[in-house]
Amino acid sequence: MHAPARIFATAAALAFFLTAANAQEKVLRVGIAKALATAATMIAVEKGYFKEAGVKIEVEELDSAANVMALLAQGQLQIVEGGISVGYFNGLERGLPITIVADRVSTPLSHKLLLRKDLVDTIKKPADLKGKIIASNGPGAVTTYEVAKILASGGIGVKDVDIKILSFVNMGVGLTNKAVDAALVIQPWASQYVDQGIAAVFADPDDYADPKPLTIAVNLVNTEWADRNKELVRGYYVAYQRAVRDYCQAYHGGKNRQEVIDIIVRTGLEARADVLNKYPWPARNVNGHVNEPSLLDMQKYYLKEGLATKESPIEKLVNNEYVDYAMRKLGPFVVENAESKLAGCR
Repeated sequence: MHAPARIFATAAALAFFLTAANAQEKVLRVGIAKALATAATMIAVEKGYFKEAGVKIEVEELDSAANVMALLAQGQLQIVEGGISVGYFNGLERGLPITIVADRVSTPLSHKLLLRKDLVDTIKKPADLKGKIIASNGPGAVTTYEVAKILASGGIGVKDVDIKILSFVNMGVGLTNKAVDAALVIQPWASQYVDQGIAAVFADPDDYADPKPLTIAVNLVNTEWADRNKELVRGYYVAYQRAVRDYCQAYHGGKNRQEVIDIIVRTGLEARADVLNKYPWPARNVNGHVNEPSLLDMQKYYLKEGLATKESPIEKLVNNEYVDYAMRKLGPFVVENAESKLAGCR
């Protein structure tokens, strides 16, 4: 066959393959608690990784993953990305077909327990927070667990303080008008409130996390759906973990950092590129594994507080088969910026 004919045949075969793949794309509904960690999903969409896996996702934005366990269990969502909440443990207790399959955010979190500036001279240690009003984004949310880890170092617990539920945006207002004394805040708001003079950093949850690393956000799937669609789920997580690696290279200042920032801005996760260049990004396990001892400790906390009533074994809490499959397909991860000293995302 002459060269032009071979090129034409190859192009025709490729066009046929792509047309067939597009025709077979499966639509997955993914619930997402919008945050910088969502960048991996947006990277996989924007760079065509999901498309290559035969997947098209429909994103549903969530206020909190704590409120959507029923939607996941009923199959209205196939995958949920968000923080680990008591709702997950209670869902398992009720026999819902849900499980954690991948890490989304883990140490270093870059979360901060912020203190009002006017209290800096009077509140010096965790025990001094007794009786104070502390903002969290949910009573059974992982941020309240983070607060509890800090308080425990001072011999007190969440029952010794007044937990006030506020969004991260409204925490800045609460600190400013003295409606709250302290707040557990995620990035970029944590750094912004400090830079704006609204508050000062009192504690970093990562310093109090035991066991480490502290896993606070994950990917969950409907297990009945996943069992019926194993190849599809495997393909999804190969694409997803491929995008996680792109995120982690950018996290470490790799050559793709500007490309990832552009994707984050273009997809509306953070409109201000200067914020992305100035403030830290949340880390994650690049291979997708949840720190199981951390998850078990979280479950122990919810049981102790009476928010959950039944202990589940780790085999029920986590299923690693999909990220393990992705690791085998993708091979070892190497940080391309050898000069990066950042912890996490390795």
